[in-house]
Amino acid sequence: MARAYASIILKAPVETVWSIVRDFNGLPTWTGGGVVKSKIENGLDPDVVGCVRSFHLANGAHVRERLLMLDDAKRCFTYNFETPAFPVKNYLATLRLYPITHTDQTFAEWEATFDEAPGDEGKYQKIVSNDVFAGNFKSLSSLIAKTKPAKPAGAERWKGFQPNKVWTSRVIKAPVDDAWKIMRDFAGMGGWHGEITRMKMLKRHRSDKVSGIRDFHFGDGHLNEELLHLDDMTRSFSYRITKCEIPWMNYVSGPRLWPVTADNTTFGVWTGDWVASPQDDVVLIPRTEQNVYQRGFAELERNYFGKKRKK
Repeated sequence: MARAYASIILKAPVETVWSIVRDFNGLPTWTGGGVVKSKIENGLDPDVVGCVRSFHLANGAHVRERLLMLDDAKRCFTYNFETPAFPVKNYLATLRLYPITHTDQTFAEWEATFDEAPGDEGKYQKIVSNDVFAGNFKSLSSLIAKTKPAKPAGAERWKGFQPNKVWTSRVIKAPVDDAWKIMRDFAGMGGWHGEITRMKMLKRHRSDKVSGIRDFHFGDGHLNEELLHLDDMTRSFSYRITKCEIPWMNYVSGPRLWPVTADNTTFGVWTGDWVASPQDDVVLIPRTEQNVYQRGFAELERNYFGKKRKK
């Protein structure tokens, strides 16, 4: 099975970008002329799951795609081919948006899986990745830069509760595999976070051993954290605090990295959840977001990739 993928940083808040791409019938407005006309069949609204958009490409090709999933909370949608644009089978595509909290911009990713015919291996994977997804993202980026669309009135960042007590994100100016190689070392954070010292794995365990515990000092505090999962496919890991003087319980946290194919950089999200009193959370939430997660991303970039960017 082939997988096509493209991603980009868009210089507008996620609420603004979602208001543009959410319209399943809106391709002609932001694909830069690639789609010349489009309609939703049977008079349905474009946010009715199951509706079919029928459109023509600039080269005259007729394509029909069915909306299979639309999620306003997670800002994503999935669709398939009813009348294919390419000679592939089992085509399933998803477009997702994530807020970049550090800059109030948007990380957008577009991916599809499908089966190519024998002899076509890799052909349509490249076409869909580069000509369709990356090309349309480039057009969307140009449209945003030119028109500077406003954030919709009354737009909400999260529908209901934020997905985690701390959900924060940042762009790291380095290739994702380079950043992940450093971050996945569970005992390595002391090398790229200024307040963490004397970090080591207890019992001489490897830093990639799930269930291993790292021991370290954060400022004046002494902590132990257990590795709960490590995933090289999604470039993510999670951990829980097992020893700490801070007044919180059930602390679970972890980062995840995505590739930004448009410029070969990295999009990182770091989340955290715990139980504490509302009075303590007034201090703990912003301190954890800024002094641990955002500072960690920033110092990782500066300490390992800062000199490369200056060349």
